[in-house]
Order: sequence, then structure tokens, then C-alpha cells
Amino acid sequence: MADKTFTIERSIDINAPAETVYRLIADLRNWKQWSPWDKLDPDMDTEYAGAESGVGAKYSWSGNRKAGKGSMEIVEATEPSNVSIKLDFVKPMKSTNSTTFAIAEAGDTSTVTWTMVGPRTIFSLFAKLFGGMDKMIGKDFEKGLADMKAAAEAK
Repeated sequence: MADKTFTIERSIDINAPAETVYRLIADLRNWKQWSPWDKLDPDMDTEYAGAESGVGAKYSWSGNRKAGKGSMEIVEATEPSNVSIKLDFVKPMKSTNSTTFAIAEAGDTSTVTWTMVGPRTIFSLFAKLFGGMDKMIGKDFEKGLADMKAAAEAK
């Protein structure tokens, strides 16, 4: 029987304290500095609600075909080591995924691990034709982590 979920995970070492990295993730307004998806539609409608940072912070978007429509909410946050997010996609396909950022500090370096787990959908089955979800979305994670590194190291 095929696995009913997919997992995508990428990590990067950042030359910045965990607290600096945590703020880039836990304050959803800071995602503009590094999220690969925020750049897909410069005219995207966005809305922030709930807490300013950490648990209860919410972000919703509605954009072009590439950006789609959805929302996210931070459901767990342990400063400065962990942020867990419930990610709801409405368009182009309905799906709910769990996303976690784990931040481990060692000396002057923080290792960030970005993980997404979600149900296999028609989209993920279609993605298999192009190498699977990991290959398709993994590139976005790598770009986002590289931009997060640049933003954190510039502070």
C-alpha cells in the first residue's frame, strides 16, 4: 500500500544566532524577506491577523495562478528553537499541510531544518510525473532557506 503522506525536508547552516533566525520565521510579516512564494505575485493580496508573532499569528494570501490562495497559522512556537505552522491551501488545490522549522544553535551558527508533511493528493500524484513533491517543492525550500540565510546574516 502506498504511503498516504509526503514529507519534504531541507536544512541550512546560518551564521547568525537562533534568536535572529527565529524572528524571521515567527513574525509572519518577515516572510517577505525570504519566502520563495511571496515573490510569485507582486500584486498578491495579503492579510495578517491574530498575534503579532508566535502562536496565533495568522497570514492569508490570494494571488495569481502561481501564488494561489490560502492561509497559515502558527500553532506552536518555542523561542528560539521551533515554529510549527498549519498551512491551508485553497487554490490551486485544497490541502492542509503541517510545516515545522527547527532551529539548533551551535556556537555562532544556527542550523534551520524546514519540514512539510501533508496528505497525498491528486496534485502530488501528478507531481510524480515530474520527479515527485520533494523534487518540485524542495527547490522552493532551498531558495527560501538561502534567502533566509542572507536576511539573517545581514542583521
